[in-house]
Amino acid sequence: MTVVTRIAPSPTGKLHIGTARTALFCKLFAQHMGGKYLGRIEDTDKERSTEENVQLIEQALDWLDLQPDEPWVYQSKHEARHKELAEKLLAEGKAYKCFATAEELEQMREEQRARNENPMYDNRWRERTDHPEGTAYVVRLKTDLEGYTSWDDIVQGHIDYPNTQIDDFIILRSDGSPTYQLAVVADDHDMGVTHVVRGDDHINNTPKQIMLYKALGFDVPHFAHMPLIHGEDGKKLSKRHGAVAAMDFKDMGYLKEALVNYMLRLGWSAGDLEKINYEEAIKLFELKDITKSPANMDIQKLNWLNGEYLKDMSPEAILEEIMPYLNTDLSTSAKERLLKGLPGLVQRENLLPNLAKAADIYIADSIELNEQAAQKLADADKDKLAELVSKLEQTPWEEDDLSATIKGFVKETGLKMPMVMMPLRAALVGTPQAPGVSELLIVIGKDESLNRLKAQF
Repeated sequence: MTVVTRIAPSPTGKLHIGTARTALFCKLFAQHMGGKYLGRIEDTDKERSTEENVQLIEQALDWLDLQPDEPWVYQSKHEARHKELAEKLLAEGKAYKCFATAEELEQMREEQRARNENPMYDNRWRERTDHPEGTAYVVRLKTDLEGYTSWDDIVQGHIDYPNTQIDDFIILRSDGSPTYQLAVVADDHDMGVTHVVRGDDHINNTPKQIMLYKALGFDVPHFAHMPLIHGEDGKKLSKRHGAVAAMDFKDMGYLKEALVNYMLRLGWSAGDLEKINYEEAIKLFELKDITKSPANMDIQKLNWLNGEYLKDMSPEAILEEIMPYLNTDLSTSAKERLLKGLPGLVQRENLLPNLAKAADIYIADSIELNEQAAQKLADADKDKLAELVSKLEQTPWEEDDLSATIKGFVKETGLKMPMVMMPLRAALVGTPQAPGVSELLIVIGKDESLNRLKAQF
């Protein structure tokens, strides 16, 4: 059997991080098994589905390198096929026309609620043949009234679902459009899907779909229902927790590699491995290793992981990532300083906007003192610091040597370290809030560093 998985987002909004994780798991499992990973746009909600949302979904999956292996299937384009299958079930006596009005159904539910019963359709048209002419109707599946619908879920284990909790559900609406249950079963079968991987909020849909598969004579696929992603408070992830759309994380300055790695660890693990590249994940990934417990978003862990991926990148690659946040053209000298300074900055900053802000100190070719820097320089012992500048000029321009000269000067003069370091930073980059002085001296270079220092001391 060739494994076929699918991702099936609805274009009623942006791509949720949970759907992105499903896409990742579907693609990894298909690649691990040498199979195919397909995509379907479930656009049957005509009021809420938009082409703009389709583009946003594709844009997010494109950014994450999770586009399907083949062109997208659009569910709305297969409506004729869905209706054909409903008619087939009608002809075989496995489905029936229901002429109950909205008012009748509401009265039925009210009576059930009055008896403290769970409101369910009471199958009143199941065996009736006195069909009124010219009256609107829906088509309902004849479900199993007793026993259980069972399946072995790859994640959740064996599940027995009581058929008494499933009514004769609608498969074709009164306007002739298919419902979700019928469309999904038809499309998954026609696409050759062998493994349906989705959130565990779909478990209640699964017995209905299994009944449809069997009624239509289709093979039932394997199901894997993953726990949903929760916020740090343990509740289902929603907008109240902050970012929930995949592209929100891009806008916040996360690398796609870090986000993919993080999503991989939301509900799946490979021992104690935290950092796993995509190629390693293909080799290791198994659906059976997905946990049954919900995974909680941990932004601090994601931030750490993003920082680890930044540290692995070349300065040139980092510069390319932060350029959209710099909003300025770089001179040749500024670019050279940035490339030298970025490896040090990524030891402190793990998000692209923060890294770009920290990189500001290397961009300007001339120094503009901020208020703090001006105050530090005003309070400085400039005569003493001029002596230090002379010593630095004679020091080999290596970070360890420069650091040793500064420490020796502090010990020799009895000055407190902040009274030396703060004014030096202010003179070098215009702010006392900056990396270590030795690091700054190396990044800025000997000639330019000495010029800046001598201008102040």
